[in-house]
Amino acid sequence: MLFWVILLLVVGLLAFIRLAPSDPARWHQPVTAQADKDMASGAIRVLPGDAATLARLKEIALQTPRTEVLAGSVEEGRITFVTRSKVMGFPDYTTADLQDEQLRLFARLRFGKSDLGVNAKRLEGWLAQL
Repeated sequence: MLFWVILLLVVGLLAFIRLAPSDPARWHQPVTAQADKDMASGAIRVLPGDAATLARLKEIALQTPRTEVLAGSVEEGRITFVTRSKVMGFPDYTTADLQDEQLRLFARLRFGKSDLGVNAKRLEGWLAQL
């Protein structure tokens, strides 16, 4: 009986992670950072940019498996992407924000305390293609 209860709890948790809605009001916010930074929960990158840079970044991001636009547009000057991990479906959020001729990228996790460098690696891959 205990086995079935634990199994049900695990399946329920996995379903919640995979199906939990993403609130654009929470994740689609201006990026205030002024410099590159790596954190346990994500990464920030700041580089020179304009609307064409943001449009190209959008193309690159959408080529990443399991990545889609959560909110925003090139015209708005801010786009937030959600990328889900392959096996568990954990969502990571990346906001690309164009301000003062700078493209500010903020990639962070939703669940947990450490992304094990996954968000920084994704940003570096996108920037290498940019």
